[in-house]
Amino acid sequence: MSAIRLLVLGAVRQHGRAHGYQVRNDLEYWGAHEWSNAKPGSIYHALKQMAKQDLLLAHEIAPSTAGGPPRVEYEITEQGTEEYLTLLRAYLTAYDQRPDVLTAALGFMVDLPREEALALLEERVRKIEEWRASVTEHYTPADGPEQLGHIGEIMHYWVHSADTGAEWTRGLIDRVRRGAYTFACEGEPFVGVLAEGEENPFAEGRPHVGDAR
Repeated sequence: MSAIRLLVLGAVRQHGRAHGYQVRNDLEYWGAHEWSNAKPGSIYHALKQMAKQDLLLAHEIAPSTAGGPPRVEYEITEQGTEEYLTLLRAYLTAYDQRPDVLTAALGFMVDLPREEALALLEERVRKIEEWRASVTEHYTPADGPEQLGHIGEIMHYWVHSADTGAEWTRGLIDRVRRGAYTFACEGEPFVGVLAEGEENPFAEGRPHVGDAR
């Protein structure tokens, strides 16, 4: 699984229509360039590829007054929305992927109804517990991981990660169940995107050839 498709589809969807630099700017605003593979090159590549796959609709708009090439604005299609929601649901329950997969899903979880988000998070806990049980059935050093040599620290780390992951998810479930955040069909949700021309305090500041498009 890769977080980039969900991140790019979600960013375009929040704007309605957005050009590549807006998408890049938003993802940098969220810090995605630090915790995921959302680098400028991969963002622009994802936009072009998903336009070819009919997940995004590309609109060429007027060239800049400086005489540059026409800028392309992207709009999510019905097929793209279906893909976005499919990825979002899968990433909320995927316990065995890189952290950026869950992080991306958390950024968009309010696009789902509250009860569906709760059900997906509960499924995540269930999967973590099932995985842990399958491991500890065989991995049970009574006197600690040292009994298996330093290699024992590998499985000890993963079991500990499963425990903390399940504990954190249960805490999120509790907060959501008690009414935290505004989910789909509940009103105006929090939208963390920058307005056109708004300064991004977290931008990398390095230009990329795709910025003009």
